[in-house]
Amino acid sequence: MLEWMAWTTPVAVFFSSIALMLVGMTVWEIRSPTISRKGFLPIETTRGDRLFIGLLAAAYVNLGFVGISGKLAEWFGLENDPSIWISFVLSMGLLVFIMRKG
Repeated sequence: MLEWMAWTTPVAVFFSSIALMLVGMTVWEIRSPTISRKGFLPIETTRGDRLFIGLLAAAYVNLGFVGISGKLAEWFGLENDPSIWISFVLSMGLLVFIMRKG
């Protein structure tokens, strides 16, 4: 059924993290309803808005990293492409930053 997708460990961890965040945010929203606030984003956002924007940003970071990983290996003279775990850590850091300061 899932043979069409390359389910590597980093991909599984990435999607599992997203699922856990959605469940966690749902429980958090039920226990403590959110209020809009203004951070560095140019709009007033709720927790759910910031999560959505952060997840989009995380996806773009991962896609961008996959797109340039071959060039990074070439530029830095690496034998293999850099680990996808690097982009996972960067994207989760960006997500946390958007959730806290957005």
